[in-house]
Amino acid sequence: MSAPHALTPSDRRLGELGPMLVRLGLIVGAIGLGLSFIIAVMGHGDRFFKSYLVAFMVVLSIALGGLFFTILHHLVKAGWSVVVRRIAEGVASTLKYAWIFFIPILVGMLWFGLYDHWSDPTQHDEIVSGKAGYFFFTAPSIEDEGAMAWFWLLRVVIFFAVWAMLAKYFVNASIAQDTSGDVNISRALQKYAPVAMILYAMTQTFASFDWLMSLEPHWFSTMFPVYFFAASCTGFFSLLVLAMFFLHKKNKLTSELTTEHFQDVGKLLFAFGIVFWAYIAYSQYMLLWYANIPETSGWVITRQIHGWGWVSLLLLIGHFAGPFVILISRHMKRAKTILACAAGWMLLMHFIDIYWLTMPTIPYEIKEARNYSALIAATTNEDVGYGWHLLDLTCIVGLAGLLIAGTAKQLSQCALIPEKDPRLNESLAFQNV
Repeated sequence: MSAPHALTPSDRRLGELGPMLVRLGLIVGAIGLGLSFIIAVMGHGDRFFKSYLVAFMVVLSIALGGLFFTILHHLVKAGWSVVVRRIAEGVASTLKYAWIFFIPILVGMLWFGLYDHWSDPTQHDEIVSGKAGYFFFTAPSIEDEGAMAWFWLLRVVIFFAVWAMLAKYFVNASIAQDTSGDVNISRALQKYAPVAMILYAMTQTFASFDWLMSLEPHWFSTMFPVYFFAASCTGFFSLLVLAMFFLHKKNKLTSELTTEHFQDVGKLLFAFGIVFWAYIAYSQYMLLWYANIPETSGWVITRQIHGWGWVSLLLLIGHFAGPFVILISRHMKRAKTILACAAGWMLLMHFIDIYWLTMPTIPYEIKEARNYSALIAATTNEDVGYGWHLLDLTCIVGLAGLLIAGTAKQLSQCALIPEKDPRLNESLAFQNV
């Protein structure tokens, strides 16, 4: 084991880099969202809400991945990850303000039919009526046009309150320890980590039900929350690699973030973002295919026809097969530039993955088609919701810019590593076997 590194305060602060990143993120965010709103009012309002939902879920999933990693670190009393934990805390801290950017989704749900398959009781069929109590408290009558989904709205408040509370507690306690050096703070964080992980798991599970799976309320999958969790890990660990690489390039944490840490974060990206994601994706697909239930098979079939078939193939190769071959070797995980390029690619795949979950629409013709060929002949790209739009780009650029600004603002207010964590020396001296 090597000796702990000497304290180099200038390397452990963002310094002038922090305000620059905040300004850049805010400018990019303002331009992206400003263009999005302009395009929306020019007659593309319906598309705006779908594109915005994709962007919001991409950014939210990354922030939730940061919260998961922070809680997990304390839950398992990890030592190696101390020097990368503060970056995760910076990303997770944006959850304190995430509710603000959910407001457009509320507007889309309440007034623009974003979730019109279930939010309008007059459109309920027998299956959706059976699920209506989950959204409305009690199932409204088919004539009740003014029914309000209070139960769905209540869960929105609970989700953001829990995430903000967890992020504030774990981040603030970690920063307070930088000043006091009180080891009891670490013990308290470890004590509450199991409860925090349960709250995290429950809220993320039901949020994925409410905001993504309910877009097609006839469809259901108990694997879906796990799939979304795997996707959030893909996004966060990809961003973590890129953040570490960026800090190195800017001569920050040059002695603290070693090749060993890059390799271990690369392992997490490989394990959660590639292998686990593929395992859950296959498990969900296999179960839906084997069961062959009309309410669930339509969701799969839609993603196999017309343009969505190519997107599915891209995810199979680009999200799993290609990155698996590249990152399975430890040498690639220890090559910082190659790992960063792979992480950048995986971040793109994460966006396409959430897009693939959100945008397709099950065509009405699927109920009448007698076979697969007949369905393809009777439908078009437009029928299945396939088609790229400028809003898909502007929305994600805008919210990604704000994520960067929020993370940089948090990290500008503290050291880039927990300087008085009792396991810091263990992390600084960490070596892979």
